[in-house]
Amino acid sequence: MLAYHQKSFLIVDDFSDFRSSIRSMLRELGVKDVDTADTGEVALRMCSQKRYDFILQDYHLGDGRKNGQQVLEDLMVEKLISHESVFLMVTAETSQAMVLSALEHEPDAYLTKPFNRSGLAQRLERLEQRKTLLKPILQALDRGKPMEVLNACIALCKQDPRYGPLCLRYRADALRDLNQNEALERLYNSILEDRPLPWAYAGLGKLMFKRGQVGQAKAVYEKALKVFPMMPALYDGMAEVLVAEGDTKQAQHVLEEAVRLSPLAVRRQSLLGKLAMTNEDYDTASRAYRQAVGQGAQSRFKDPESNLGLAHALISKGSEKGLDTRTRLEINTTLSAVAKENLNDPGLQVRARLMKATSLLLNDAETAEKLTEQALQRLNGMEQFMSAEAALLVAKQLQMLGQTSAGESMLKNCAEIYGDDPAVMQGIAKLTDDPNILNQGNAAAELNREGVRVYKTGALPEARELFRRALKMQPKNISIALNMAQSLLHGTDTSVESELLQECRACLKLVGMMPDTDARFARYQKLRSKAFGDE
Repeated sequence: MLAYHQKSFLIVDDFSDFRSSIRSMLRELGVKDVDTADTGEVALRMCSQKRYDFILQDYHLGDGRKNGQQVLEDLMVEKLISHESVFLMVTAETSQAMVLSALEHEPDAYLTKPFNRSGLAQRLERLEQRKTLLKPILQALDRGKPMEVLNACIALCKQDPRYGPLCLRYRADALRDLNQNEALERLYNSILEDRPLPWAYAGLGKLMFKRGQVGQAKAVYEKALKVFPMMPALYDGMAEVLVAEGDTKQAQHVLEEAVRLSPLAVRRQSLLGKLAMTNEDYDTASRAYRQAVGQGAQSRFKDPESNLGLAHALISKGSEKGLDTRTRLEINTTLSAVAKENLNDPGLQVRARLMKATSLLLNDAETAEKLTEQALQRLNGMEQFMSAEAALLVAKQLQMLGQTSAGESMLKNCAEIYGDDPAVMQGIAKLTDDPNILNQGNAAAELNREGVRVYKTGALPEARELFRRALKMQPKNISIALNMAQSLLHGTDTSVESELLQECRACLKLVGMMPDTDARFARYQKLRSKAFGDE
């Protein structure tokens, strides 16, 4: 029996009558500690000050406000809610899109209005029983200790083997976090042999893809989608596989199906927009990016890249006569938000101005020229690295705007930073035939590859010298700098100042302005923490 008098509750709903009704139900059940909030923002503030055992969160909280899904995202990312707490998503809407979107973020339960005290009590009792049973596992999750999670799962199963199914996903997640990939693969396969579960298929597909086994990952997703055609996450995985295979058009079709099933995921809409742009499907791209911008307004996943993507899609689908007034207004509004909300990001300031200048090229050449001049002023001396994708687009726009020299300079810089990536160099080759740019990184890339080979043999002095030579040729190259830093840290006592440690710190500072969206950013942070003693 749930000890209601010992539990704390938070009710979040924008209708006072509903808050009062639920409060009365809980009072009748014996609850003494009940707080209420009428917005997600208030709920987050309250959760930062007090831990609640139960949160009843309405999905719709009014236009211009965070919805229940976004509140749950913030609670989890900011760690304002314990794994022991119970989060119930409440809504009167039962459409497929709403239910799937809400369930994707895995609340403990989904509660449909209206409901009575008896129904609420039954649901609360079942959820509390489950949480109590899993308490050691949930406490280990709160501590962020995957090995403790595994041990708690083992202990619970020894206590009663019937609890085994309840522990499966916790075991899988812990093995994933511990990078015990072989054990994880065996676990996924044993689960799927016994009973097909969508999360196990998704996890196995991700594992295969991570290990470079693209064909095996594709087979997993194909099988999973036949059994679970309503699971958006499986479509996401399949799309990732298809992109890796170079089939971006089919990847787009797959992602469109995921969006049809669950249209309220900001990041999925943005990814669809990016894929559609790759396929030059500007109508789909503009729709997807528009959704990402609108849905992301109150989300922690709000991303200026969606705004820039929307503007780019609208410009790309414009006619040879220029853009109509309505489209120019949407572009202006979209880009103004980027400039206004990212005042301290020089890269975004440059990109927003160049994008707007490009949109005005045929309709208002004078304003386009002024915006281009403003962008160039900010671009000169900018230390921050743009992503390769952004740099290539900026170079192309500069060429379109008549700034040939600036465009070539941007391409040269891009080649120095990302020249070891063949895909980036292919993109550069589409914009220039200058051999000095196209070939400038070949020697450095070869030295870097040789350095990696020698490093793996354990010959540190030789590897370091190869990396030094490569880095001298391309001091901004992210891959070379990270390899150099790693080789310098290997076997070096970071608690004692030394020339090797100083050299390591210097090369990390060279790439310190790399974008946090870069796949290597986590590696950079790890090396930096070790080199600068932040651990």
